[in-house]
Order: sequence, then C-alpha cells, then structure tokens
Amino acid sequence: MVLDKIVSALNNSRKIAILPHISADGDALGSSLALALALAQLGKSVKVILEEDIPQVYNFLPGRHMSEVYALKETSYDTVVALDTGDTDRLGKRLEIFRCANVTINIDHHNTNSGFAFHNYVSTDSSAVGEIIFSLVKMMGVNPDQDISTCLYVAIITDTGGFRYSNTTPLTHRTAAELIENGINVAGISQLVFDSTSYEKVRLLGSAIQALELLENGKVALISLTDDMLRSTGAKEEECDGIVNIGRNIRGVEVAAMLRQWENGEIKVNLRSSSKVDVSAIASSYGGGGHKKAAGYITKAGLDAAKKKLLDDIREVL
Repeated sequence: MVLDKIVSALNNSRKIAILPHISADGDALGSSLALALALAQLGKSVKVILEEDIPQVYNFLPGRHMSEVYALKETSYDTVVALDTGDTDRLGKRLEIFRCANVTINIDHHNTNSGFAFHNYVSTDSSAVGEIIFSLVKMMGVNPDQDISTCLYVAIITDTGGFRYSNTTPLTHRTAAELIENGINVAGISQLVFDSTSYEKVRLLGSAIQALELLENGKVALISLTDDMLRSTGAKEEECDGIVNIGRNIRGVEVAAMLRQWENGEIKVNLRSSSKVDVSAIASSYGGGGHKKAAGYITKAGLDAAKKKLLDDIREVL
C-alpha cells in the first residue's frame, strides 16, 4: 500500500520539507501544518515552505511558526512532501527543493494529478487532503492533539464549503467528528474562516458584482478582476479568493468563472460548476487542473481573447 511506503519513508527521514501549492488555500495550509506538527512530535526536523505569506484569514492556525516563505536558502532535504499539488508547476520557485530531495512524496486528491513524485498517493474520493493526512498521522502513531485537529478541521471545512459541497462524504463527517472530540473550537474556527472579512474585501465584492456578466440565458456567470479594481478598493491579492462563488450562487447558473488579470499580462481563471459540467476538463486543456466542480488555470491570452475562448469551451460542454 502506498501510504505504508510513505509512512516508512517519513520514519526513515531526518530532515523533511513540506510544500503546499502556490497561493495555498485552507486545505493546503491546514494539511501541511498538521503534518509538520505530527512529524515534529516524532522528533523530525521539518519545515513548511511556502511561495507566499500565509493569508490573513489563516493566521490563527497552530504550527505557523514551522513555516517560512521560500527565499533561496536551504534546498537539501532527505524527503520533500508536496501536498494538494496537481503538478510541479504548482510548486513555483520551490521546484528546486523538490528536485534536490533524496525522496519525493506527492499526496493529493485532484483527479488531474500528474503523479510526479517517487511516492504518489492520490485519493480522488477524499473531500480534502486534510482527510488523507488525518489517516496518515494516525498510521504514523501520532494521536492528533488539539492543534493538529484544528489544522485538519480547517483543511476539511474549506474544501467542502463547510460540508455543503458534493465532495462531502460519510467519511468526511466521521473524520470531522473525531477532530471535534479532540477539543477543537468549532464555533471559533467557523467564525474566523467563514464569518470574518475586511472592509477592503467588501468593497472588492461590490466591484466584482458590478463587473459580473450573466450569459448563455443565465447559465454562465463571468467576473473579471483587474489590478485597478484591487487598487481602488485597497484589497489584497488573497482577498480575491472565493469571489467566483458570487456567480455560482446565482439561481440557474451552471458554470461560473472568475478571470483575475495580473499586471504581467497573465490571467488566472477560477472555474466552478453547479451542474454536471466537468470544469477540470476545461482547465486541463489549458494546462491547469482541479476537481470536476472546482478547477483553474493560467493563460497568457489577453482578457477579451481569454473570455471568448473560455465561453466557447463552456458552450461546448453545456
């Protein structure tokens, strides 16, 4: 079994690096910090190496002191673990750390994962990587304490939308129940993750709603976010997260997309499906990936060209 081999590799390692994907979300961060805390309990030297600072919404997570933003320092580790990462492009500048490791491990739940490590465990039935790490930690002989449980609970609730998305399974709820039994503050965590926002993000939401386009007889919702919109509202890049759901939540919308135009000309496209449309297939055609109902990619086409091509692709699958 692959997980047994991963446990053995971690047990035989002294120095370990954990790499969540670029623009790390709640699942990537929560899973990474939980695994780091568990490995530290086993006496391992472990670092969670990030591409960017932890978003403010996740600053409360235990174990964040074990993380650092990559700065071309140490690249030599016995073992490097990529978490919630579909392919090596999602490692960004930290790919060098991954390539230099004696042993590489890839733990993920995206159906588009490319299997890029020596040990690959991809469970597409898992609601979140946090669900996998919960099992892995127990296989390592570590009983998840309150800190580990908090990180894993955040991982699971963010990728399931608070248990509202279709990826939520009976195992998801059983795992959450065990984490709650470990003494986590469910109400406090939920308030910090779902019910707390900045004034700047509220202003950005207003701009996004004004920019929203409803197309194809109300089946498609598109939102375009530009640098000018972020500057005028004072919002941070991390506060673009989740805005695509404004479109998806409109009654009758089957596919929602957010196109975030960066200053360098690239466009990050987030896709959401509220129907049987597999948006991961669309994202894969651009070199991206994700899940059937939540995926994304980056394109260098101009905003108008990117919109037109995306609309053509959506029309084809509707």
